[in-house]
Amino acid sequence: MSTATDSGYVNFFQAKKGLASWIFTLDHKRIGLLYFYSVLAFFLVGVLLGFLMRLELIAPGETIMKATQYNQVFTLHGVIMIFLFIIPVIPAIFGNFFLPIMIGTDDVAFPKLNLLSWWLYILGALFALSTLVVGEGPADTGWTFYAPYSVKTGTNVTLAVLAAFILGFSSILTGLNFIVTIHRLRFPGMKWFDMPLFMWGLYATSWIQLLATPVIGITLLMIIAERTFGIGLFDPAIGGDPILYQHLFWIYSHPAVYIMVLPAMGIVSEIIPTFTNRTIFGYKAIAISSLAIAFVGYFVWGHHMFTSGMSGPARIIFSLLTFLVAIPSAIKVFNWVATLYKGSIEIKPPLLYAMAFIFQFSIGGLTGLVNGALAANVHVHDTYFVVGHFHYVMFGGTGFAFFGAMHYWFPKIWGKMYNIKRANIAFAILFAGFNLLYFPMLIVGIMGMPRRYYDYLPEFTTMNVISTVGSWVLIIGLIMMLWNLINGYRKGKIAGNNPWGGVTLEWQTKSPPPLPNFLKKPELPEDGPYTFK
Repeated sequence: MSTATDSGYVNFFQAKKGLASWIFTLDHKRIGLLYFYSVLAFFLVGVLLGFLMRLELIAPGETIMKATQYNQVFTLHGVIMIFLFIIPVIPAIFGNFFLPIMIGTDDVAFPKLNLLSWWLYILGALFALSTLVVGEGPADTGWTFYAPYSVKTGTNVTLAVLAAFILGFSSILTGLNFIVTIHRLRFPGMKWFDMPLFMWGLYATSWIQLLATPVIGITLLMIIAERTFGIGLFDPAIGGDPILYQHLFWIYSHPAVYIMVLPAMGIVSEIIPTFTNRTIFGYKAIAISSLAIAFVGYFVWGHHMFTSGMSGPARIIFSLLTFLVAIPSAIKVFNWVATLYKGSIEIKPPLLYAMAFIFQFSIGGLTGLVNGALAANVHVHDTYFVVGHFHYVMFGGTGFAFFGAMHYWFPKIWGKMYNIKRANIAFAILFAGFNLLYFPMLIVGIMGMPRRYYDYLPEFTTMNVISTVGSWVLIIGLIMMLWNLINGYRKGKIAGNNPWGGVTLEWQTKSPPPLPNFLKKPELPEDGPYTFK
């Protein structure tokens, strides 16, 4: 890989050559790009599997696969998209690349652990993909591995669960590294409330990674133990309790939602002030709300289990907590919109993706409140309404924030500029395709169509056809977006060090950054991290 230089300095691409210099690197920027190429590859595999699922659902009855194959494709799609894409995508890529630069240091606290976290990610991914060729084929349990089916099915659940277990270790190491780096390696004079808001998102996320991930690790080992040794942990036929599995799984998996979305919120908080040319409204409120979301998020897991036989008082408490966790998210949305108000707005691709995040995340959040309301939950539980809600938060939120981050930091990472007009067109198609794909799921869910089924009643046909056509539009937008970025990397014009006029520290260094991150000491803004002159 070669990248142009503008004044004779050696950037991090040029420091060393060869494959070994990448897979054994201790440079956080290269590790961030290793994650980028790996995560993007698995994302495209996950998209392909989702495309096949939507083709199956274009009409009632069997179309391109049988029920068992659909369950396996569905499970592999979920495992890849959750564990290999959405959880690591922003912290592992942009957190690794930009956290040290944005706090003015030369690397993360533990570079060797950082490299180990990527190796573990690849190892876990290989275990997940090995289920395609080993034993009875991929797991057919869904990505949640619900017991007791997951301890009885003859498919390759053990390998899939082991993959998720290994990926959990990768997540823990990343979180530990970020916490220590933020605490100990900030630039001299950078106080807590001088940090960019992306750092606050990563910091809150890292605590969740560190404290919640071990719970799912232990739970997955219990699945393996029961499958291997017949220990009665979750199977009621041998004295186990399947509800115990649900508690243990969601104690991790609901905080994991915030592992996915908090860094995305941090990215939106970076993009909006840059393209409105004004200080972000309510900086401290946004920073503290990140910690509040992480904290309250630990206590709301029970809203996934309202129909499982939970006691009345417990359901009321979990419902209340679910509504409370919406408050800090609403604070962020209010402050982003207030920042846009009377700003000197420049409509560029990163801002379009940030705006799409606000719109789609708001739909996801409001439909989440429907799920959190006890009476409504009974009706929509296990319907496509939940699928639509989840994808609006995860893909419409985190996924679009990831695309926005790619467009925002592309010139900083590669030193080139993509075609703005093509990026805008790709965004429009992506945005239309996304909403065409997932909004009908909310409607058909309210109509009563259950999720996870490969077949459905004729009255659900229209919405499923619209949804499948939406998947085609979405994929066209994805192809156009990626083609434009690849073309920008290959043939784009030199971007310069600060093409957007950003004021955080990464815009003070060269593009691409040099190996030590800065050739001269960065200067901290006197009036806070978002001071525009």
